[in-house]
Amino acid sequence: MSGWQLAEISLQSVCKTYLGGIQAVRDISVEIDDGEFIVLVGPSGCGKSTLLRMIAGLELITEGDVFIKGNRVNDLEPADRDIAMVFQNYALYPHMSVYGNMAYGLKIAGLSKAEIDERVQKTASMLELDGMLERKPRQLSGGQRQRVAMGRAIVREPAAFLFDEPLSNLDAKLRVQMRIEIKSLQRSLGITSLYVTHDQVEAMTLADRMIVMNNGQAEQIGRPLDVYEQPASRFVAGFIGSPPMNFLPNPRGPSNIALGIRPEHLTITAPDDGLVTGTITMIEPLGAETLTYLRLPDATMAIVRTEGEKPLPALGDQVGLTAEPRYHHYFGEDGRRVSDPSSHHQPS
Repeated sequence: MSGWQLAEISLQSVCKTYLGGIQAVRDISVEIDDGEFIVLVGPSGCGKSTLLRMIAGLELITEGDVFIKGNRVNDLEPADRDIAMVFQNYALYPHMSVYGNMAYGLKIAGLSKAEIDERVQKTASMLELDGMLERKPRQLSGGQRQRVAMGRAIVREPAAFLFDEPLSNLDAKLRVQMRIEIKSLQRSLGITSLYVTHDQVEAMTLADRMIVMNNGQAEQIGRPLDVYEQPASRFVAGFIGSPPMNFLPNPRGPSNIALGIRPEHLTITAPDDGLVTGTITMIEPLGAETLTYLRLPDATMAIVRTEGEKPLPALGDQVGLTAEPRYHHYFGEDGRRVSDPSSHHQPS
């Protein structure tokens, strides 16, 4: 679309502290490039939505600064920040038509009727809403309502999009479809976007870079595959990946160093040949892959992912688990990644 303004967003030591000293966001700094798609991902209560709302101007910033296109926006009202937000509940006006919902913000901004009509028609066509412009929100499906909410944001041609769990109200199949549509739209329009989700699969598939949050902090910032292959902490290793990384007793190093191996990198062997021995408790054949669950000597569980339906031992069998050294991940007592486990000595 013509006239689109690309944005650079800068977060500099941003913090949010509520009454009582509760820190929801702790010292987050990141530079977001023009046209980049950033996903904030983490469990409920980790601070990701609070951070997004501070960028939007819906939450006051306790410390630090937010810049959009080089302008400090800490003290600006949401309407003056040149951003558009898409919520999980769509936030549509029920008494207005699809056209009215998409046009409303442009009318408030004082655009001419011709300019409004051009933008709404062009965006409706892009989102395949052409034949629905006279319908009310109650006459639309969940996916169509979400398209209208996105259309209302697109027509404004803002500096950046902020998405707050926009797909969480949709069923699984529609979530996948809308995920593809959002990424395709973002690429074609070159919109700088920040997207909040608790769904790590959504994060992996959408993000140019992801910010993995835990307890108000950015545990790791990086490209999805880099985060997956080189998790900076035990939390990231366990949160990113489905099924998550296994943590096994460490047979070849200090006992205070945790050994992590992803399910697809584990191989089932004879009991005496593995890094650890376990008992098979469940087998899930899923077609393209099979998940095998094992109980380990310390009563924790391990999951092995294999392609297709390769022959496996039976339920109740004792087997060994092994993996090539290049797939070993080590984490210290503080939960951070350790590059050389032999250099970390167990405290006396």
